[in-house]
Amino acid sequence: MEDAAEEQGDTRLKSLTAMVCSALAAIGLYGCDLALSDLKPGVSTGYEVRDRMGPPTMEWRNEDGSLTWEYARTPAGTVNYMIHIGADNILRSIEQVLTEENFARVRPGMTRDEIRHLLGKPAHVTRLDLKRQEVWDWKYQNPFPNIDTYFNVHFDQSGRVVETSRHEDPKN
Repeated sequence: MEDAAEEQGDTRLKSLTAMVCSALAAIGLYGCDLALSDLKPGVSTGYEVRDRMGPPTMEWRNEDGSLTWEYARTPAGTVNYMIHIGADNILRSIEQVLTEENFARVRPGMTRDEIRHLLGKPAHVTRLDLKRQEVWDWKYQNPFPNIDTYFNVHFDQSGRVVETSRHEDPKN
């Protein structure tokens, strides 16, 4: 009987944690990324990922039957996660995608969907009417604590990448 009561208490705690994390994420607080440490590639299931992380901000179904779930932490955060779930519903990997390596993978001609799949949801979308461009940006981690640094992807009117840039904003 004690095991059943303990298991029920564990389930309630996990449900409560998921609800609190979802509520905090809704108002822009992302301390619940600590839930990532509970997830084990090759062991955890897609159900466990959703229990701990809440619903993804975007989902892609891959040709091999696997899923890629986006957990965006923008605009307040400096990370975005792509979580890969196998066709067998087992967690394959967790990837923080706002990295120099991924920024270097952005090439002219890529589509908005390709960029979203690579970097996750942007922090901001800005229209530059005179240049006839749409610019997506992502705030990312940098070594300077008093400066917010952004990576920008510029799209033409057809939704294709034409260039990238960066900008910095000093914090007040």
